[in-house]
Amino acid sequence: MPEIAHLSEIVSQFDAFFIDQFGVLLDGKKPYPDASEALKALSGLGKPIILLSNSGKRGETNARRLVQYGFARNSFQEVLSSGEVAHAQLASAIGTDLPAKPKIWLHSRDNDFSAIEGLPVELVETPETADLLLLAASNADSIELNDYIRLLKPAAEKAIPCWCTNPDILMLTGQGSNPGAGRIAQEYDAMGGPLRLIGKPYPAIYEEAAKRLKLNQPRVLCIGDSIEHDIAGGVSAGHQTCLVGTGVHAGSIFGDMTEEAQKAGIMFDYYISAFRF
Repeated sequence: MPEIAHLSEIVSQFDAFFIDQFGVLLDGKKPYPDASEALKALSGLGKPIILLSNSGKRGETNARRLVQYGFARNSFQEVLSSGEVAHAQLASAIGTDLPAKPKIWLHSRDNDFSAIEGLPVELVETPETADLLLLAASNADSIELNDYIRLLKPAAEKAIPCWCTNPDILMLTGQGSNPGAGRIAQEYDAMGGPLRLIGKPYPAIYEEAAKRLKLNQPRVLCIGDSIEHDIAGGVSAGHQTCLVGTGVHAGSIFGDMTEEAQKAGIMFDYYISAFRF
């Protein structure tokens, strides 16, 4: 698990790259220094780059936001978000596991309704009246965790299923980190509510990303800032991994991260202090 200074030291070993968005390219409010240029340089190799993001928003919504932040649209193939995977699963569940027009309680940020875009659903305002809860984001920068528990407890008591489409435990914001949707989902699970987690580190998003590569047994490098999401997911999918020392581990050093990974039983293959080519 060597520490590297630049991705250019190892990229020749790989055919494709799965790269995290928040904590690697963006700090929650703005791009990291040199991130857009590094992504552009990496794309210049002509190898597929899929941005693999625990975001409840759909893929193209994320792609447009990256362009607004100054990333070139041709510097990545696409954004495959947990929200995109969840949308496909929801479309399949309607009329089978769910009613033909299910009642959905959607919790998102920025008035984003892309999670249900084009689907025959009815939105409801109270969780306990829904057929399904879609926990697409956290607003824990303005809503206390205990308030979420009180809000969701009646639904948990009625065993209404909850799909968390962003399993991140921490959410990066311009003011620091706050409990993410994954942390709220943990509380729902603790109250006995049926829970499905969609995104990293779970298999479905990696399986879908592999399909979109359209390569035969590619050597993939997963790059991310979270040991429990990016590194664990990449390892489980059979890929090599590179931990980035920004995002949730900002301020940590290589030795700290090695020790933390060893404690978790999840080891990364490479470490780089920031995303740079």
